[in-house]
Amino acid sequence: MEDALYGDDPEPAEPLTAGRLCVPVRPGTRGLVTRLFRTPVGGRTAVAFTDPARLRAVLGADQPWIPLSEPALRALTEPLGVRALRIDPVLTAPRPAAGSVPLPEPLSRPLTALAS
Repeated sequence: MEDALYGDDPEPAEPLTAGRLCVPVRPGTRGLVTRLFRTPVGGRTAVAFTDPARLRAVLGADQPWIPLSEPALRALTEPLGVRALRIDPVLTAPRPAAGSVPLPEPLSRPLTALAS
């Protein structure tokens, strides 16, 4: 009777995506590597799309990609400390051009500790 009451949860907290995902990649020293992105608050995340048209709409027609399942993508990124996965993101910010973001000026004097 307890088994019937406390069985598997019919609604998992994090639904799994069935089938193939289109995962953006970039050239690496030994072939293609998965591209990792940043969340709005700066955390690292993997990104995947449910079809090539969605990937092209967000990242451009020249973005290379490979087909992977969700478990395979998670297995590739987890050793890197990346546990977040965004599927079909629609908003992205363009990368700033080199030199377009000014660097902060160095301090003119060293920081000192305040006496309490």
